[in-house]
Amino acid sequence: MMNNPTAYMANQAYRGTATSVPPLKAVSMLLGGTITLLQKSLNAQEERRFEEAHEHLMKATAILRGLSHNLDFAKGGAVAERMFQTYNALILASLKAYGRPQARESFQRIIAGLTELREAWEFVDATLRSSKARPADSARTG
Repeated sequence: MMNNPTAYMANQAYRGTATSVPPLKAVSMLLGGTITLLQKSLNAQEERRFEEAHEHLMKATAILRGLSHNLDFAKGGAVAERMFQTYNALILASLKAYGRPQARESFQRIIAGLTELREAWEFVDATLRSSKARPADSARTG
């Protein structure tokens, strides 16, 4: 797997992100990167730059694959299983949409789904951060 430059780059991105960013923020950032790459792929497809479009698509699916392979099924249980299925469905949908006559509509649906997923992770992150901040604030005032 490390012979593949895209897989190597994805692995390096995970390592760098894991050491410098909280996990929920990292997931949001990776999903944001996936959205950007899929949009770049779509734009390149429409401009008939298929090699570039394919490269962006492969990077986007590598991120999703990395996210699915880094789930903790022991801790996450049914939620982790559902996320695994979701990531894999997004990968398959992206690959099937590539180069098709309705690629724009398909990619827009995939990007909308990823945007919703990213926003959900951002909401969870913000909720957890605010709940951690409250007890410390109430201890100071009480």
